[in-house]
Amino acid sequence: MKKTIFVILCLVISTFSQTTAPTPILYSEQTLNDAKKLQKSSLESDYAYRQTAYLCNNIGARLTGSKQAERAVEYVAAEMRKLGLDVQLQKLTVPHWVRGEEKGELLEWDGMANGYTRNVVLTALGGSVATDPNGLTAEVIVVNNFEELNALGKEKVAGKIVLFNVKFDRQLAEQNQAGAAYGQVTAYRGGGPSAAAKLGAVAVLVRSAGGSQNRLAHTGATRYSNDVPKIPAAAVPYEDAEIIAHLAKTGKVKMKLTLTPQTLPDVISYNVLADLKGSEKPDEIVVVGGHLDSWDLGTGALDDAVGVSMAMQTLYLLKTMNLKPKRTIRLVAFMNEENGFVGATTYANESNPEKHIAAIEGDLGAGHPIGFIFGGKPEAVKFLSPIASILNLQGAGQIDARQSAGSDISTLSAKGVPTFEPWYDTRTYFNYHHTAADTFDKVNPKELAENASVMAVLAYGLANLEQPLPR
Repeated sequence: MKKTIFVILCLVISTFSQTTAPTPILYSEQTLNDAKKLQKSSLESDYAYRQTAYLCNNIGARLTGSKQAERAVEYVAAEMRKLGLDVQLQKLTVPHWVRGEEKGELLEWDGMANGYTRNVVLTALGGSVATDPNGLTAEVIVVNNFEELNALGKEKVAGKIVLFNVKFDRQLAEQNQAGAAYGQVTAYRGGGPSAAAKLGAVAVLVRSAGGSQNRLAHTGATRYSNDVPKIPAAAVPYEDAEIIAHLAKTGKVKMKLTLTPQTLPDVISYNVLADLKGSEKPDEIVVVGGHLDSWDLGTGALDDAVGVSMAMQTLYLLKTMNLKPKRTIRLVAFMNEENGFVGATTYANESNPEKHIAAIEGDLGAGHPIGFIFGGKPEAVKFLSPIASILNLQGAGQIDARQSAGSDISTLSAKGVPTFEPWYDTRTYFNYHHTAADTFDKVNPKELAENASVMAVLAYGLANLEQPLPR
C-alpha cells in the first residue's frame, strides 16, 4: 500500500512540475537594461531630426528617377559607411515620370460675368498621360461614386471630364483613424481614370484624397487598365471640388485642362542596405527602414524622410553606445514606394524570408506614438510584452495586432515575416501627405525622437530574443 501511495505521489509531483514549468526566458536582464538605456538616448538624440532636415532641405523632393533621388541614395549610403557599417546598393530598374505643366480653367458656368474665367488649382496624378500640348476643353460632370458614374452610361459620359467628388472623412481622421479615411477614397484616385475612360470620358479629376482645407492638391499614383484608353488625370483640392460640384448643380460647366507630364524610359536606382552585424547570429536579420523616394510637390518630410531617418538613428545609436545585438540589424532605405513598389518587391524577392526575424518600418509621419502595430501570429504578442513595458515608460506601450504592418515591408509580411511599425497619432498627417505642404517645418523634433525610440527599442529587443517569434 505504501509503495502504491509513493508511486501515485511521484506521478502527481511529475505532473505538477510539467504544468508549472517556468516560462522560457525571452530577453536577458542585460538586454532589457540595455534597451532602457537605448530608449533614453533615443529620446534625447536629434540625429534623426538632423538627417530629416538634410534629406528635405538640402536634397529636396526625391521622386523616383530624379537627380535628387539619386543624390539621396548616395547620401544615406555615405552616412552609414561613416559608422563603419557593411553597406550595399541593391540595383533596381524603376519608372521615371515627370510632372510638366499643370493648368485648369473654368470657361463656362451659370452666372459667369462676361469675359471672366476662373482658375482651378490642380495637380497631375502620378503616371498620368498628357493632354494635347494646347490642352483639352470639355464639359465637367460630377459623380460621388462608381455607381453614379455607371448609372450615367456612355451616352452622358462620353466626351466629358469626370470629377469624382468623393470626400475624405475628416471626422474619422480626427478619431485617429486617418488611414481608414484615406483608404476609403484612394480607390477613385487609382481606378477612377480607367473607369471613366471605359465610358468614353476624355479626362478625370478626383477630389484630393486628404484632409487639407487650404487649397492644396494631393497627388498620388493612378493605375491604368490595359483594356481601355489612358486619359489624363488630375486631383483638385477640397475648395475647387466644392465649387465645381456646386456649379454643376446649377448648369453646364466647361473646363480647359492642360497637363504635360511625360513617362520617360526606365532608369537604374537602388535600395540602400546597411548592416550592423550580429554578434552571435549574423545571418539572422531584423530590418529597420522607410522609403527614400517621395512625391515632388513638397520635400517628402513626413512621407517619408522621417522613416528613413528613424532607421538611421537606430544604427547610429547602437554603434555609438557600443551595443552589440545578437542578430544583424539592417537598415533598408527603399526606393520607389510611391509609384511602383519596385524596391519593396525586389528586396523581398532577393531575400531569404526564413532568415528575417522581423521587419520594422516608419511610414505614416512622426506624430506622437502610443505604441506599435504588430503584423504576425496572435500567439507572438506575449513575446512582445517585455518590450512594450519598456516603451510604456514613454507612453508608447500599446500593441495593435493586425494582419500586417508597414508599406514596403508588406512584401516581407506576405512571406511570413513578422512586421512592425510605430502606432502614430495620424489625425493631421493627411493634411500634408502628398501635397506641397509636406515639408521639414511640419516635423516635431520631440515626436520624431519618440518614434525613433520605438523603432530602436523594438529592433534591439527583437534582435536579442532568446527564441524567434512564432510564425
